[in-house]
Formats: sequence, C-alpha cells, structure tokens
Amino acid sequence: MLHPAAGTNNICLVTDSYKVTHYRQYPPNTTLVYSYFESRGGKYPTTTFFGLQYLLKRFLTGQVVTKEKIEEAKKICNSHLGLDIFNEEGWNYILEKHCGYLPLLIKAVPEGLNIQTRNVLFTVENTDPNCYWLTNYFESAGIGGCAHLVHFLGSDTLCALMTAKLYYGCDMAGFSVPAAEHSTITTWGQDGEIDAFRNMLKQFPTGIVSCVGDSYDMWRVCNNVWGQELKGLVEAREGKGTLVVRPDSGYPPDIVVKVLDILGKYYKTTINSKGFKLLPPYLRVIQADGVNYETLGAVLENMKKNRWSADNVVFGSGGALLQQVDRDTQKCAFKCSFAVVNGEERNVFKNPVDDPGKMSKKGRLTLEYENGIYKTIEEGKGDKSKDILVPVYKNGVLLNDYTLDEIRKNAVI
Repeated sequence: MLHPAAGTNNICLVTDSYKVTHYRQYPPNTTLVYSYFESRGGKYPTTTFFGLQYLLKRFLTGQVVTKEKIEEAKKICNSHLGLDIFNEEGWNYILEKHCGYLPLLIKAVPEGLNIQTRNVLFTVENTDPNCYWLTNYFESAGIGGCAHLVHFLGSDTLCALMTAKLYYGCDMAGFSVPAAEHSTITTWGQDGEIDAFRNMLKQFPTGIVSCVGDSYDMWRVCNNVWGQELKGLVEAREGKGTLVVRPDSGYPPDIVVKVLDILGKYYKTTINSKGFKLLPPYLRVIQADGVNYETLGAVLENMKKNRWSADNVVFGSGGALLQQVDRDTQKCAFKCSFAVVNGEERNVFKNPVDDPGKMSKKGRLTLEYENGIYKTIEEGKGDKSKDILVPVYKNGVLLNDYTLDEIRKNAVI
C-alpha cells in the first residue's frame, strides 16, 4: 500500500493534465528539448531567485520513478482524460534505462541573486534523446486546484485530483482533454506550424482537442489554417468531437470577439433561441490568458454586444483566479527555445503578432554580468566562461546544495 501522500509526490503526476499528451505532439524524430525560465517583466524591475532547490529536493532528486508510481499514474491519467494516452512506455524506459533517475540537466543562477527582469533564471534539457518529452513535463499545485474543483469538473491540475482523492475521498474529481502548449507547436518551426496543427487533429481524431494559435500570428491561423487549409479536418469532427481554438495573448474582450468573427466567416453559424450567434458544435474557443472575475465579465459583455452566444466560449485560468500573488505578478514564463529534430538543431520561439511583450528567447542561453547589469545572450552566442548559470541537477543527482545563509548573502541588495 502506498504512503498516504504518495499520490501528491508521484513524479509522474506532478504535471498539468494536457502535458500527459505532449509526447505525441512534438515533431517526429525530436531528440532534444531545451527550455528556460524567466521573469518577462511585471510590477518590480528585479526578481530574487529562490525556491528551485526545494523543488529539486522534494520531487526530482534520487530514484523518483518506480513501477508503483507508473501504474498509479496510468490509471489516474487515462481515467481523467478518457483516453488510453499515458506514456507508459516512456516512463518504463526511464525506470529501466536510468533506474528511475530523471535524465535531465538543469542549470540555474545562484539562489538569492537579484536579477533584472527579462533574463534567463534557469534552463532545463533532456540528457537522453528518447526523453525529449520530459523537459517541459513538470508543473505543481495541489490545494488551490482542489478548491477550484468544489465548483467545477474541468481541471488540468493532476496534483489537485490527488489532493481530492487522498484527503477528500473523491476518486476522480475532474476531467481534461488533449491540449497543445507553445513548446509542442514552436518545435515544428514557424514554417511547420500547420503541420503541428494537422498532427494534433490526427493524433486525437475524436473528442475534444485544444490548439493554441498565437505562437506567431493568431489571425493568420484563424483565417488561413482553421478557416481554409485544415477546414476539412475540422468539419470531419462533426458528431465525433470538437476543436477548441485557443488565443493566448492580447486584450481578452477584443481578442475573443475577433476570433469568433473570423471563424464565423468560414463556418456556418446558427441563431439560438435568444437571438445570439453560435458556431457549429465541432468548433469552440477557449480563453485562458488573463482570466479573472473582472476580465471574464468584460469578455462576456463584449460578446453580448456583438451578438455572440456565451456557449461559444469556455474559460480557463491559472494562478490569477486562485491567488493574486502568482506567476503573473512578475509575468513568469517557461518556454522552449531550442530543439533537435531529425538531427537538425533548431532555435525555436514564439512571437505573437498581437502582443510583442510575449516574444520568447531563441536558442541556447547564457546569463552574463557586466557593470551591474545582467544580460541574457541568445542563440548560443554567449561566452561560456562568463555564464552565471551553473549546473544544479543532473540525472537524478543534486549538484549544488545552497544553505539559507548563502542565499541570504546573495540576496543582499
């Protein structure tokens, strides 16, 4: 029998639900995914880097993958998503080839340093080419996500499900669907974006599937891709499932209506009993960026003004809805910037046409310090001898163990 807290510490479940499907979403023959974490700006000009060591020690250090954890995660994920989708083969490979140690390399700035915003704070990459899917896998939130499930059945937070199961006696508190994130789209390259979308529709031909579209140009995607080139594949889902189009940048009340207006040009709409327009049942929109109590109402008001039914849109939210001091206070983001596909090295990035502030960095990164200023050097052009990022974890082993005294010294302004 597992320890009562095993579920919330099961490394296979320390993730968002949709990430369980991502191993099928990367380009064929991907062998490396390299991602970084930064503060993109926000309320304060600098960020004090602290807390990574806690996460490494709690979740990643040592033999963290076991047969029991794989079996538990498979049962939970397949039930939660309603698909036989859990990457059992990939996790068994880690257990057998790496004895349950995670094949990752993490480099980070020393904890406690105050770093100007828009600089890399840590990087993650896989050290085994068969484990490219592991780089962007991890997320963690328990009780806040469980509180959400008091009122809703939709959730992407597996830790919340386990909290509900372990402490509130609910075997399956919520459900999710396969969904793309920017890393599984941008690794195909800007010219391969349509192939990424086509792959999503073919990998998950029935049921609900969500595709983020703002990596480069949301309007081109809505007009050219969903409106024309892949329209046949979208229409083929009628009676079998639904494509959910996801914008993820810009001012939500305007963005949602603009997306609906464009889709409404290419797909036959109907008028419901209240006189509002409705897309066909195989096509919907999700707004999850910047959603809180106030913005949600503003989106619905603008939809009402433009005669769009609320049934066209589903809303999602991260930390902003559950606690107001969250990753968005400093606009923190974790984005893929480098990959190897078919043996070819790729600098990958997102650059939304409607929100330049969300442009992500390209290639391998170094963080250098000169004259009191930290600067991130992109595309592998930095001087490794000046790189402040130091290895802190590799293949299940903690490489750097900071004391609180050391961190406090680093934090002195």
